[in-house]
Amino acid sequence: MKKKILILGSEGQVGLHLKSYLKRKNYYVMDFDIVNKKNQDLRKFNNRLLISKIKKSDFIYFLAFDVGGSRYLKKYQNTFEFLSNNIRLMENTFTLIKKYKKPFLFASSQMSNMTYSNYGILKNIGEKYSKILDGLIVKFWNVYGIENDLSKSHVITDFILKGLKKKKINMLTNGKEERDFLYAEDCCSGLEIIMLKYKQIKKIKHSIDLTSTKYVKIIKIANIIKKLLLKKNIKIKIIPSKLKDSVQLNKKNKADKYLFKFWKPKYSLEKGISKILDNYI
Repeated sequence: MKKKILILGSEGQVGLHLKSYLKRKNYYVMDFDIVNKKNQDLRKFNNRLLISKIKKSDFIYFLAFDVGGSRYLKKYQNTFEFLSNNIRLMENTFTLIKKYKKPFLFASSQMSNMTYSNYGILKNIGEKYSKILDGLIVKFWNVYGIENDLSKSHVITDFILKGLKKKKINMLTNGKEERDFLYAEDCCSGLEIIMLKYKQIKKIKHSIDLTSTKYVKIIKIANIIKKLLLKKNIKIKIIPSKLKDSVQLNKKNKADKYLFKFWKPKYSLEKGISKILDNYI
């Protein structure tokens, strides 16, 4: 019998890729995202459709969150709506997970220890729920891939689209800050391994990092995109800002490499960016 997988936040940056990946692997995938239909709203208390899918599921990927890239966070993370949306969706979802005692993975962030960020604080709260309910916390760092909701696009997609549409990349910062990136396909293979080794991992850890462990400056990302576009006869300019990073304040965490016992990313940064470019051109 096929394993029934429920993806909460199935149309988000990671969820969209994970849904496709697991279907190719012949899992029975149930999706749930407000982008699909209004009744797929995790903020709605006692949502009957959600209850039905949770009861049917063998494993839950709790990926849903009101979040986006740096541009989105700078604009919205200090608003009432941002806090309310995420608090309500976590409260409702964790309540049902507790009731039906389902194994689950909560998608957190390496920013969960950054208490100056409302996003980081909310992810930290999600981690506390997960520990109480004996779930597994998976910390994403900077996952990149093809995105549907471009209003929330993350830095690599944002740079690519600017380069293609405006022939220039206007950066939010001076580009000196460093990030650790992971291509979406690698992220999905990592998430599958974590699910398959769920019990084994939980005997040792309640929190695990899913990333490449390789830091790179944001200005280098812009230059990689410029180089790849030039190969396609598209010339662009890179225009750094004078501003410093105001989202993470250039704080760097060190990733735990425990998952590397079972999994390693296959895509280089250049190869991953090239695949995204091919999709948008």
